[in-house]
Amino acid sequence: MALATRTGRRPSTTRTLWDSTVGKKSVMAVSGAIMLGYLVAHMFGNLKIFFGPGDFNGYAHWLRGMGAPLLHHEWALWMVRVVLIAAVIAHGVSAYQLSRRDIKARPVKYAHKRRRASYATRTMRWGGIILALFIVWHLLDLTTLTVNERAWAGHPYENVLATFSTWYGNTIYIVAMVAVGLHVRHGFWSAAQTLGAGNARRDRTLKFLANALALVLFAGFVSVPVAVMTGVVS
Repeated sequence: MALATRTGRRPSTTRTLWDSTVGKKSVMAVSGAIMLGYLVAHMFGNLKIFFGPGDFNGYAHWLRGMGAPLLHHEWALWMVRVVLIAAVIAHGVSAYQLSRRDIKARPVKYAHKRRRASYATRTMRWGGIILALFIVWHLLDLTTLTVNERAWAGHPYENVLATFSTWYGNTIYIVAMVAVGLHVRHGFWSAAQTLGAGNARRDRTLKFLANALALVLFAGFVSVPVAVMTGVVS
């Protein structure tokens, strides 16, 4: 950066965009859309548990064989993981830098405290931290099977039952899904505004879609632990 200044060279367009608030919000919107697409697909995959162990285990094994015979075992799955990791990092870094920029712009607290945003807006930062911690736990629980005491390698259906047969497994998961719902609700709306989809006529529709999407994702994900707890899935 110093070299560029001494030589009189202008920063690249990419660097200029990244340094701008609009650029960071755009990165958050695009990376958020990638993660949202994954969440929708993941939810539908999870719902296969209602069709029994054969369907659910078959789906889990299919994920590891995606792209065969063109791609080797788990290659496609690792491609998806790399894209998701990149999206999570880009989303988190952008959110952190925007947050720091906002704090620097308003170093003095408001004299009169007023709630100028919704509950979801005010909890986005904490929600992001909760989700980051949950992702780590979720991977240790059902991917590496490190914290799943009754895990059975190669049997995803049984491992899900083992997780949701414990009070802490259900508590962690449901709390995280509440955070997912709030995050998606606000994030979908914010991304639409950033990408220019919102206007006076479409705002009501976008708000409805944000609420509906958050509710569907929450209900879809939470239905699995509830079904295990109530004996619907066993």
